[in-house]
Amino acid sequence: MVSAPHEAMHRIFQKEPGLFSRLPEVLGLELPRLTSAKPLTVDLTENEPLERRVDTLLRIETQNDGPFLLIVEAQGKKDPGKTASWPYYVTYLNNKYRLPVLLLVICQDHATAAWAARPLRIGLPQWPTVTTLPLVAGPHNMPVITNVAEARKDLALATLSAITHADNPDVDAILKTMSVALRDTPESIAEPFVELIAQGLGTRPAAQQWRNLVAVDLSFYTSPLSEEIRDEGRVEGRVEGRVEGRVESRAEDVLLILGARGIDITEATRDKVTGCGDPELLRRWLLRAAIVAASDEIFDEASSADR
Repeated sequence: MVSAPHEAMHRIFQKEPGLFSRLPEVLGLELPRLTSAKPLTVDLTENEPLERRVDTLLRIETQNDGPFLLIVEAQGKKDPGKTASWPYYVTYLNNKYRLPVLLLVICQDHATAAWAARPLRIGLPQWPTVTTLPLVAGPHNMPVITNVAEARKDLALATLSAITHADNPDVDAILKTMSVALRDTPESIAEPFVELIAQGLGTRPAAQQWRNLVAVDLSFYTSPLSEEIRDEGRVEGRVEGRVEGRVESRAEDVLLILGARGIDITEATRDKVTGCGDPELLRRWLLRAAIVAASDEIFDEASSADR
């Protein structure tokens, strides 16, 4: 099953196709000046029963050197199957579009990034016929952005950085930087980044930190995540309200039973009963209220009501 972090790592390039134009410098790659980028179909299926899909596929235009294709693959762990599929993607797309192809792999941990960066060779050890060399972005080379001004300068790059550093010990500072940077950003621009970060963090502990920041710093947004957080708050409020109502009703029942039996209710007993917030304890007191001779006897754990 495809995970939320997997989707976030490549879908950000669908949301911001131009993001790749800011990566070559970060990744130490010299490319001609890029002028535009647009998504293409990710379906590489041929007239065979085998279905093949890349995660994201972009056509990148350059200023002087012509277009090329960019495959973006999100990789959460080592997968021996990619040894065959990645070279296939490259050669198939090169044959279909007659354009150069670049394979970019996005990772969230160092071990997977190191594995993905290895050249994939098809042929004899002495003479590889095809060599595929992925370009890898991950925690080993993506910048750690904890400066709000830097994050605001390029929200897409900062979002990808936050996703790739999901396991970074300083992730709390990274996420706080993003929440502050997005706080002054128009909602229509900020919303996709809020959701992509939430997806990218998956079930990691940092995901709750991001939810807390969205609830506080970005509480005025109406993104799906913020609405989900508000819905949870309303549900919790309703549950708490029902519990409080049940406790209040049970306390009244205890006093009602004592009064109906003609038992004098002391001020201390009344205060203790109405001040109790434990439904189970009130239930026990209610049972004792039906048999005790004095109101304060309902608090006696050794009373005959529990024998």
